[in-house]
Amino acid sequence: MNLSRRTVLIAAASTAAGLAPGLSGTASAAPRTSAAASGTAATGGLQPYASYWYPDSLPSGSPGTGITWRSLKEWRADSDADLAFNAASVPLAARFTPTPANTTARSGRARIQSLVSFAPTAGNPSQGSATADYYALTHWAYIDELVFWGGSSGEGLILAPNAPVVDAAHRHGVPVLGNVFLPPTLYGGQLQWTRDLVQKDSGGRYPLAAQLVAVAEAYGFDGWFVNAETGGGDAALAADMLGFLHELKNLGAARGKRVTWYDAMTANGSVSWQGALNEQNEGFFQDADSMFVDFRWSGGTLAASGTRAEELGRSRYELWAGIDVEARGTGAFVNWDAIVPTDAAHTVSVGLYRPEWTRNHLPASRTPGDFHAADDLFWTGSSLDPSRPDTGASWRAPALIVADRSTVASVPFASSFNTGHGLKWYENGEATSEAGWNHLGLQDRLPSRRWVVHTTGRRPDVTFDFADAWRGGSSVLVDGALDAPATLDLYATRLPLCTDPVVELTHRADAGSVTVELAVATAEPDSAGGAPPYVHLPVQVRPGDGWQTSTVSLGALSGTVHALGVRLTGTGTVRWRLGKLAVRDKAVTPSEPTDLRVTDADEGSLRFAWQAAPDPVRHYELHRVLPDGTRRFLGGTCQCAFYAAGLAPAQGERDARFELRAVGELFTVSTPLTTTHTW
Repeated sequence: MNLSRRTVLIAAASTAAGLAPGLSGTASAAPRTSAAASGTAATGGLQPYASYWYPDSLPSGSPGTGITWRSLKEWRADSDADLAFNAASVPLAARFTPTPANTTARSGRARIQSLVSFAPTAGNPSQGSATADYYALTHWAYIDELVFWGGSSGEGLILAPNAPVVDAAHRHGVPVLGNVFLPPTLYGGQLQWTRDLVQKDSGGRYPLAAQLVAVAEAYGFDGWFVNAETGGGDAALAADMLGFLHELKNLGAARGKRVTWYDAMTANGSVSWQGALNEQNEGFFQDADSMFVDFRWSGGTLAASGTRAEELGRSRYELWAGIDVEARGTGAFVNWDAIVPTDAAHTVSVGLYRPEWTRNHLPASRTPGDFHAADDLFWTGSSLDPSRPDTGASWRAPALIVADRSTVASVPFASSFNTGHGLKWYENGEATSEAGWNHLGLQDRLPSRRWVVHTTGRRPDVTFDFADAWRGGSSVLVDGALDAPATLDLYATRLPLCTDPVVELTHRADAGSVTVELAVATAEPDSAGGAPPYVHLPVQVRPGDGWQTSTVSLGALSGTVHALGVRLTGTGTVRWRLGKLAVRDKAVTPSEPTDLRVTDADEGSLRFAWQAAPDPVRHYELHRVLPDGTRRFLGGTCQCAFYAAGLAPAQGERDARFELRAVGELFTVSTPLTTTHTW
């Protein structure tokens, strides 16, 4: 990979400081967590983090502050003290592809892979953290594979995804891969670590291939991205790597796991980035499910690579052409026509390296709204409406390339439009915590087409807004002068109409007078780019201010709901919020969990555990009940363990009281389960 001098200097300095390098040593932009904040095992704290390892042997010397050196070979699930915090619980949802929102997006052709560094290798909290400033990815509808990017010579080379990212991705049908990074020697790589990874036992098996599959199975994610960039190898080492990959793929496939190979090591064991699929790396491709083609590709090499993949009996779309957006984001120069031409079949798929640029390039004073504005521009394009794509823009946004997908295919379904981070936490329209937070595992299934508005008049602005919410941290805000009715697409669905189906809308008008109708389509548009054939059902709106919930019957309809939206009619400037949408036949209250207890304590830091509720639940929420009866939200999780920090006794309080509730798919909550902790 060709690096500029500036990138090399940044990468070298960051690796020395313990940051997670990217491909060939590109540095993470996020600072590594300090010892005081990290609470890792090295400091005796209770804070759980995403797991990271070296294959077997550890570096010489001592780890940096807040870093714990571990050997993957020695890992065992039954002795993993943080497994309950790190094991994802949401299964990978099935997806379907509705009629595309525009005529440029295609299905069944190129796919999108996203390589994301959410935090430094040694500083990925297992269950979110107390800040809204986070890369809260929401455009899952365009992504086919997410790589949880990380690894560094000073922390560990193998990084397992944290549970919140996996749970959010799975809810939207996106598989998540952990990362195996064998860095160049320039950035501290040691050839011994490559040899450790591909070591064989006395029976000729590859024990670390089995370990990687065991980790993915225990933690609930979907496989591994393998990036072998340490130079100095030979043909014998390459042969061992091929054997290792073969076993990793076969063992993983039996468990539903996948493997992606990065174009670095070649057949003779050297590291030589090809920017193509050719005789130097096709053996590795054949022992993987897909390959990330290094950034040095050209139009000619991609065309030849696609042809070569098909000659090998593989799909050309199992090749991801790398696009480096870490430094310049939407300003990156990309030869789009070499990958996804507009007037011919797509050549190969797209591999986006470090799209968290949408957060990292913003000033430190950034807000969640600033981030989502930049992220929408990246994924949707400058029109901010995938039904009206800006085909002349230099940045070819994913919404212009691939058809969006959805997982909304069963009843009950509900969303409070919670993006997985917020400035406060809201329940039933009231803030129960004033603290900023992030936890992607609490993210709802979100609208895939952001934001399609059908109107003959001026188009209002539509955003996720963090100033108020019905539940979670955000709501949908429609703001603008409505000089004609405006229909907002919300969800592409495949919802079978059941007995007595109803839709509930929780909404609020902050300014202006607005008439609300539910838009329901029981068929697809006639062609790509067409509006769903909606029927409009009146939504009863009570006079007065504040949040209100309206129920609309779908009893007059039959078949399957293919799309849901809202039509707004008003005069003048309107500010209207949507806080929740639910489709149900009956309301179900989840059963409560059992055996809530504090399992460990260190001053104001507590670890909680409980037994799962007997029925499926969306997630769990933990509150502290203060002596005056006030309930304060501490956090939520999809797991059956939770870590809370920064707690202190209230005045005169000897025993702190905590309540745990199970939250169902419709956001109904169980009766509380309580426990106490003596200070």
